[in-house]
Amino acid sequence: MATVLSVSGSPSATSRTTRLLRHVDGWLAARGHHVIPFEARHLPAHALLSGDFDHPEIAAAVELFARADGVVIGTPVYKAAYSGLLKALLDVLPQYALAGKAVLPLATGGSPAHVLAVDYALRPVLSSMGAGHVTQGWFVLDRHVTAGEDGTTVVERETEALLAPVVDGFAVALERLAAPVLAG
Repeated sequence: MATVLSVSGSPSATSRTTRLLRHVDGWLAARGHHVIPFEARHLPAHALLSGDFDHPEIAAAVELFARADGVVIGTPVYKAAYSGLLKALLDVLPQYALAGKAVLPLATGGSPAHVLAVDYALRPVLSSMGAGHVTQGWFVLDRHVTAGEDGTTVVERETEALLAPVVDGFAVALERLAAPVLAG
């Protein structure tokens, strides 16, 4: 199956965005995909913000994107846009780093007023980077993603039901993109 890079653009160590992504990762792994979790916050800030393309950790991140068949991009929404950390990461990637890849944009935020950030802030950037297919994205209220007493991620039931077909659509797009490779 496909290799999926699951990228959290959250600067927070206790991120609900990252929790949501790891939950989605489990769904994709259950479908047989190889999922590589990645947190942009672990990149060295100086190298990221100065655009040090030769820094080993930046070069390694670029290589992860290059190897992936699909990318899940998750971000918290701040001031009606994706995080500055995610922007800094996207800025150090090659212009067409997403060429030929299926991409699933996901966002979390505190208010339904930010729901359009996925389509009006994030999607255009992903498309400009050559994404082969940007699937339907999804916005999740951060209060609908919590930690259970045992530390596992709990996604509110209705949110989970609405998110499932979005993830399924991404998985189908991955399979379609991989089909010509398998057939050849």
